[in-house]
Amino acid sequence: MIGSVWTRWPSREALSRERNFRPRRLLAWAVRVLVLAVLLWSAFAHRTVGIWGALAAAAGVLVVGFAAWAFFRTTYAHRLVPSLALAGLLLAVALAAQATGFRVPALVIFCGCGIIALERLPLAAAGPVTAASLAAYAVFNTDAWLTTAVTVAGMALGGYVLRLDAEARGNAQRLHAQERAALAAEAESAALTERARIAREIHDVLAHSLSAQLVHLEAARLLIENGADRERILERVVAARGMARDGLAETRQALSALRGELTPLEDFLTELVSAADGAEVTVTGERRHLPAEASQAVRRVAQEALTNVRKHAYGAKVDVRLDYSEHEVTLNVRDSGGRPGELDGSGGGYGLLGMRERAELLGGSLDAGPDEEGFVVTLKVPV
Repeated sequence: MIGSVWTRWPSREALSRERNFRPRRLLAWAVRVLVLAVLLWSAFAHRTVGIWGALAAAAGVLVVGFAAWAFFRTTYAHRLVPSLALAGLLLAVALAAQATGFRVPALVIFCGCGIIALERLPLAAAGPVTAASLAAYAVFNTDAWLTTAVTVAGMALGGYVLRLDAEARGNAQRLHAQERAALAAEAESAALTERARIAREIHDVLAHSLSAQLVHLEAARLLIENGADRERILERVVAARGMARDGLAETRQALSALRGELTPLEDFLTELVSAADGAEVTVTGERRHLPAEASQAVRRVAQEALTNVRKHAYGAKVDVRLDYSEHEVTLNVRDSGGRPGELDGSGGGYGLLGMRERAELLGGSLDAGPDEEGFVVTLKVPV
């Protein structure tokens, strides 16, 4: 762990300036402009500088500017050797400036190298560069030794604080990116869940409607094959047409439910059993508003149970009971038993299985089986 601390680069998010706040970017550019102004003023305000000296000073400023820009690029790319070479070039230019009498530019370059090396290089590489830069500053600076020592310590501390600040910003950017990715994944998951719910609703509506139509159409086919009279055949065709019309109505209702426009559950059950002879609805408990998925589950189970009664217990008396309790709603559909329809074995037999899966997804349960007289379907959904 210690080795990784000394050899680890600052993250690219920490070294990047692209996502800095506007005041921070303005401050960074102001510092750069100020340093460049100091270098230019110190170079051209020198009393003994001539034409050739001015040209050399201008070339030195250009070299320093290019080397600093390249140093920022190579450290961002985590390229150690080029970064150290550029730091060495800056120190060499500073030594040349000191040797030719440009003391202030040399001291500025020494200070800058010490700070930015500590901010942007791995600590194992930044230590020697910062030590060499600040040692050169201490040697060539003419202030009192105590002032020089305090200045050197302050610059070292400042460089390390800049490094910690950059790392903190980099960590914040990474956390922000992770949060955005998590929100995007959550939104995608919610979209997939909603698509699955829509597909389940449409499937249940179509399975119920088409299964009922299939019963009547297949009955009509058998009647035709057996030479039955026209009235009986017409009765089955009309019944299939009614089922198709009911299927369209149920589809519209399912789409309305998906938009949050559900009719009251009690009204739906009353309308549902009105089309079945010998069916009654009883509601007990304190009525309450149910979540959309729980309400849809009750509606679909009621439809499937009544369809099964028409298929397997034709003419049976049906009792539909809806009970609201404190923590759940219970639907009980009980028939008294009756003769099977013409096509007792029609359909795939997956209706109640699908309803059971729907109930389990909601944390509820569905039980279906014979009792003393007929067949009972019981759905329990937590609310």
